[in-house]
Amino acid sequence: MSPIPDGYSETDADRYVAEPVKESVRTAFARDRARVLHSAALRRLAAKTQVMVAGVSDFPRTRLTHTLEVAQIGRELGSALGCDPDLVEVAGLAHDLGHPPYGHNGETELDRIADRIGGFEGNAQSLRVLSRLEAKVVDPVTGESVGLNLSRASLDAACKYPWTRRDGTRKFGAYLDDLPVFDWFREGAPEGRTCIEEQVMNWADDVAYSVHDFEDAVHSGIASLSVFESAEERRALVQTAHRRFPDEGDPAELTAALDRLVALDYWPRSFDGSMRDLVALKHFTSWLIARFSNAAQVATQVQFGPGPLTRYEADLVVPEEARAEVSVMKAVAVQYVMNRPGADEEYTRQREVIAELVNALVLDGGRSLEPWLRPTYEAARDDAERLRVVIDQVASLTDVSIVDWHRRLVR
Repeated sequence: MSPIPDGYSETDADRYVAEPVKESVRTAFARDRARVLHSAALRRLAAKTQVMVAGVSDFPRTRLTHTLEVAQIGRELGSALGCDPDLVEVAGLAHDLGHPPYGHNGETELDRIADRIGGFEGNAQSLRVLSRLEAKVVDPVTGESVGLNLSRASLDAACKYPWTRRDGTRKFGAYLDDLPVFDWFREGAPEGRTCIEEQVMNWADDVAYSVHDFEDAVHSGIASLSVFESAEERRALVQTAHRRFPDEGDPAELTAALDRLVALDYWPRSFDGSMRDLVALKHFTSWLIARFSNAAQVATQVQFGPGPLTRYEADLVVPEEARAEVSVMKAVAVQYVMNRPGADEEYTRQREVIAELVNALVLDGGRSLEPWLRPTYEAARDDAERLRVVIDQVASLTDVSIVDWHRRLVR
């Protein structure tokens, strides 16, 4: 039997399909971490969009490098709170596995196409990858894949939105046909509430996104540091932050947050690509990650004690000031990368590529699907189930491979 870390139970380490334990040195969570690290889904993230299209330039993050950074930030913050570090890292490594080509733009288009079969959501697709689509374990009774067959606690920690699709909410964490495994790993969990390991991962995701997308935008020249000297540009940035993240502070709070950041001693004052400025920019990102992580650690331990804090014994506490600062940092990518001149035309073409490829695969009757998906398509009982398999195929593609698939199959 594998050892159980302090603060966790045998139930947390259970797997959907029971497996023999190869050795008794690693915990179930350490084994889960290895499974995600060695997965094909994780490798594919290397050629998927983070904010800037993957493969166009060498410096900006891809979805994979972003994922690795989330895992590292989350692991350290979780460890400081007494969470099992492997468990938090699993959540960080797994949280974006279901994201399709072209990032959130691709997610929006697939959701439109899949509306009549329950929609598409990157987080729900991540669960599908972990529990069904990734090749690792087959249920000996049904003969069906159960994906990586992660432990109950790992699947729960990777689930940002513990509910199915519902009116008025764009985000959700499971499709209806994945309810059996969803209900299994949520057994005993408070309805609608996430565990602290997920909350740590989610904050690490926001921190990485806000800091590193800023770094990428400055390095690429899309966002100039001089804009932060302009009162007009700063007002526009605050308006973007408030519009995009309305729950993270009112305009006055966001303005104060931006003022605090720009006044920091380590705020970069210039960038020309020189070693001096590269060092200054990296110094800034390192200190800012520490600022945001430490704020959450201290506030959480003040409220819940020194720990160890695990599962549903506590909630991560993030000060409102820190949330506002992260929001204005995230707004930099929205303002200068996502809303840059020419972006709308690029996004329109990306959606066209996805829609045309889905249509071609549907008309093709499954013949062009990859071998690992073809049996599922052939066993589908109706058009809705067949369309879901096609969506699974397209979502698995990268920004690079989807262009090749489109070239081959769309006439």
